[in-house]
Amino acid sequence: MRRNDEMKLGLYLARGAGYHPGAWRDPSTPADGGVDIDQYAAQATLAEGAAFHLVFLADHQGVIGDHAAVARVSGIEGFEPITLLSALSSRTQNIGLVATATTTYYQPYHLARMFASLDHLSGGRAAWNIVTSASNFEAQNFGEKELPDHETRYARAREFVEVAKGLWDTWQDDVFIRDKRSGTYADATKVHLLNHRGHHFSVRGPLNISRPPQGYPVLVQAGASDAGIAFAAEVGEVVYTAEPSLESGKRYYTTLKEQARAVGREDDQVLVMSGIIPIVGRTRQEASDKLQRLQSYTHIDVLFQEASLWLGSVTDLRSIDLDSLVPEALPQTNFIQSRQKVLLDLAARQKFTWKQLIRHVSDCRGHRLVVGTPDDIADTMVDVFDQHAADGFNILPATVPSGTRDFVELVVPELRRRGKFRSGYVGETLRENLGLRRSLNRFTNASVSRRS
Repeated sequence: MRRNDEMKLGLYLARGAGYHPGAWRDPSTPADGGVDIDQYAAQATLAEGAAFHLVFLADHQGVIGDHAAVARVSGIEGFEPITLLSALSSRTQNIGLVATATTTYYQPYHLARMFASLDHLSGGRAAWNIVTSASNFEAQNFGEKELPDHETRYARAREFVEVAKGLWDTWQDDVFIRDKRSGTYADATKVHLLNHRGHHFSVRGPLNISRPPQGYPVLVQAGASDAGIAFAAEVGEVVYTAEPSLESGKRYYTTLKEQARAVGREDDQVLVMSGIIPIVGRTRQEASDKLQRLQSYTHIDVLFQEASLWLGSVTDLRSIDLDSLVPEALPQTNFIQSRQKVLLDLAARQKFTWKQLIRHVSDCRGHRLVVGTPDDIADTMVDVFDQHAADGFNILPATVPSGTRDFVELVVPELRRRGKFRSGYVGETLRENLGLRRSLNRFTNASVSRRS
């Protein structure tokens, strides 16, 4: 399909009750959704029934935040992503399964094997959201006092991904003969040692599972700092972004595509999916009431915790005059630097006070928040898509299951009426459904389908 024919849609699988931190206190949401497999399966099934391209599970290697705040939010507990999505692979048939895993505290062999397994279990629907750990709370679970610096984390990530891709290539697609009569299980000429020796890793190989059905699982990234965009342009096939305005979204989209072209990649092989939080009402007042109700459920400890986490280096918000304007700059964080910049840029444009910014961070964490009717939400999405600020959207429901159901039942039909979203799946693998090519094998320089 031509780029303008359809937008890509993914569903964020919220741990617990939804993306909004106050969602778990809403009477319509499950209090224990973070550890309820049926709740996740229901969300994935709902998205698959609407022909979403993928579901996505975020993750951290630890509990992020101080005790006072984490005691009041539901998202602190939840399943490990690859484990959960492996279970969901047996409850779904078509939808892509995106698991987050950090390059900072895993080893390449572990993750290459796990994602190859998920790709086989799901029949070619696996994707890896490649992240670098971003919090000292994670570092302290792995024998370190604090994270490596930003540039070091990205250098390790770049080498990590190359090693993982090399391990997926160590078996050629047609290596396994499994001929009982001759006693030949595999063609020894079609298995390869990786023998990687780098700055961060030394890995012999081969992998002890056959090449994934997709060649490689789809590689997902979310880089938005200078180092992050460069990394995303090199390796990302789907790139998540948080852009609260059309103008910033267009700048990001243009920059990423230009950098991808500069390293020899084609525009349609690097898909930008922007985060959006749709709060849908049959009237604008109904939608507004839903948001206000969620805000009323959000404890002040959580408000301050969220703001401190995403803004970085603001250690005591309670001592700040909350009615004063937010400064144009804050000390650079070692957390997610690009998100801090997005939030400060927004605050400067909107002339936010600290009170307004703290509330905004709680409501959407820098993503695009749209509160309104199905037409309002469709208008925004189509505008962003048509003006080349995104190739699609990662839907982050404020509440589940109601927020997901509202979007599927009210917004998706409107997108289809406008010719912007499909009504079914076009291929068997996630790559096929996204229009991405199957990965070449470096040892043969050929892409041979396992299904051929």
